[in-house]
Amino acid sequence: MPEPESVVEVRAFAPGRVNLIGDHTDHAGGLALPMAVDLGTTVTGRRGGAQVHLVSTAEDAPADVPLTVTAAERVEPAWARYVAGVVAELRPRAGFEGRVDSTVPVGAGLSSSAALELAVALALGFDGPALDLARLGRRAERRASGVPCGLMDQLTSACGVAGHALLVDFTAESFTLVPVPVSADVVVVHSGVSRALAGSRYAERQAQCRAAAAVIGPLAEATSADVATLRDPVLQRRARHVVTENARVRAMATALGAGDLAAAGAAMLESHASLRHDFEVSVPALDRAVEQLMAQPGVVGARLTGAGFGGCVVALTERGAVADPRALTGRGWRVQASGGAHVETSAPPGR
Repeated sequence: MPEPESVVEVRAFAPGRVNLIGDHTDHAGGLALPMAVDLGTTVTGRRGGAQVHLVSTAEDAPADVPLTVTAAERVEPAWARYVAGVVAELRPRAGFEGRVDSTVPVGAGLSSSAALELAVALALGFDGPALDLARLGRRAERRASGVPCGLMDQLTSACGVAGHALLVDFTAESFTLVPVPVSADVVVVHSGVSRALAGSRYAERQAQCRAAAAVIGPLAEATSADVATLRDPVLQRRARHVVTENARVRAMATALGAGDLAAAGAAMLESHASLRHDFEVSVPALDRAVEQLMAQPGVVGARLTGAGFGGCVVALTERGAVADPRALTGRGWRVQASGGAHVETSAPPGR
């Protein structure tokens, strides 16, 4: 009698990300300095069948998605839309049955949705370059949420390198590695206010940036003098943020590479001020968290991270300066720069 065919177990992992500086620049073709973190999403199970069935430790209802799904945005429950977006973009030959475990907090601005998308894609058999995986994840997110998101979240999750941030150029869709000094800690603190891009003014901000670019040209190439020619005061503020934020990204990358924590922290504080005043995406809870962090000895810089309207603040500190990141709001993490998404397959013992 022939031996029974081995059942292949799949374990796919994708990290969340924190953006050290450079928010609302990716959709304008600008620069950002994110890093993948040691909080992530793991999908485990077996390939086969005509649908994707996933249970989640964080959700009451499972995701049941047929391989023929088209309208990902209509799938219920809501978290299953991101699974459906991946299935619609990847069109895998076989389904999957398994579970999702995640340490990435939802609604915190740490890219829980991107981590889920990439882990699901790898579990379903995606096999290609990391940048292609990131692009697939972005298309899946747009299908699922209707939000015209940029590439930062998925690119960072796919391409992360341990011990490094990524200096990303979104016009070229390329990046260079920037070491995170061993003398520094990166701390993330939740503001206490959850945020959802689909319910925010994220798309409105994108439209305003496009309107400014239609007048002065691509914001990634614009100068402060160009911005000053904009007559609409709102468009001028939005464009000024993007132009000055790109300069701050370069400055922080240079400072980190030189181990100059003070200069890196100063760029972060200037970034938060710009996001608050020019881009208007901060909220009082985020501002308070920045102020509280900066009041602690050894904290050199802090800013909101992600799209804003809630979520988290990221801080750069001297090593060990913040003993308990949860002390401010009850939710906080000290994160390490992590490697990117990956998948493992194995046959169970005895097979």
